[in-house]
Amino acid sequence: MFRLIKKVLDRCLEILVMVVVAVLVLDVLWQVFTRFVLNNPSSWTEELAIFMLIWVSLLGAAVALNRGAHLGIDYFVGKLPPRQRVYTEVFVFVCVALFSLLVMIVGGVSLVSRTLELGQTSPALGIKVGYVYLAIPISGFFLVLYAVIGLVERVNELVRGRIDPDLHITDTDVEID
Repeated sequence: MFRLIKKVLDRCLEILVMVVVAVLVLDVLWQVFTRFVLNNPSSWTEELAIFMLIWVSLLGAAVALNRGAHLGIDYFVGKLPPRQRVYTEVFVFVCVALFSLLVMIVGGVSLVSRTLELGQTSPALGIKVGYVYLAIPISGFFLVLYAVIGLVERVNELVRGRIDPDLHITDTDVEID
């Protein structure tokens, strides 16, 4: 049951990121068209592009963590023996989960609620900026979820004493064209 819920959440998040990227691309194309073809630049496209970039980067970080493609120093971790590599990954997942929980969820909810209370709106679009900031706690939720899942998988490996090579970065995983 848990795997089904996670699969649905994964797919919803990936679709949301794809939609936001598509809106961002269309917005930037419209901005270029109005500026260079119509010689009358649109006043709202730059602001929308900034907001979409915020959402794409934060939600994309969660997608990357879920896929194991998050930025990291894979070269050095890949040089470690398998058991030490798992310990390093456990440490990283704990750090990601704590940061995401404390800063992105707790701090993000506080930021969103205060911004909505103040009624701050964006100048060009006129939307409440708190809705833009919702990307922080939403992506924080997914980062905590994926970090905890990764942490549980790695701890289970350590307890069982069997390291699953499919879960980890190795030197042979890196392809150079």
